[in-house]
Amino acid sequence: MKIQGWMFLLCGVFFAAADVVYWFWSKEPTGTTAMAISVGLALMIGYYLLFTARRIGDQPEDNKEAEISDGAGEIGFYSPHSWWPLFVCLSAALTFFGFAVGMWLFFVGVFCTLMSMIGFVFQYYRGNFSH
Repeated sequence: MKIQGWMFLLCGVFFAAADVVYWFWSKEPTGTTAMAISVGLALMIGYYLLFTARRIGDQPEDNKEAEISDGAGEIGFYSPHSWWPLFVCLSAALTFFGFAVGMWLFFVGVFCTLMSMIGFVFQYYRGNFSH
């Protein structure tokens, strides 16, 4: 994870330099803002990867002498099937549609989005699939 973290940090530095050059060359605020957002995202991901690498220690991808089999084993828990992402997306679409059409529909969409996000987060705490 350390290599990936440093790569994202270096990409963030490159994007920052390109953003400064772009601003002085074009004076266009939209592209400059979009590039500034990419700087922030790259630096955020790089920081997260380095922070996580420090917390969990060396991984097989950090070792130059590692074999493919060193990364074998359980990686984590992934949901085998879940309907909640569909409901989150539909309710988010309803929220944005309500923002364009009317505020009453926007508030209904916000409520549906919150409820579906709560269901998504807590789906394995109740019912047949609880641990």
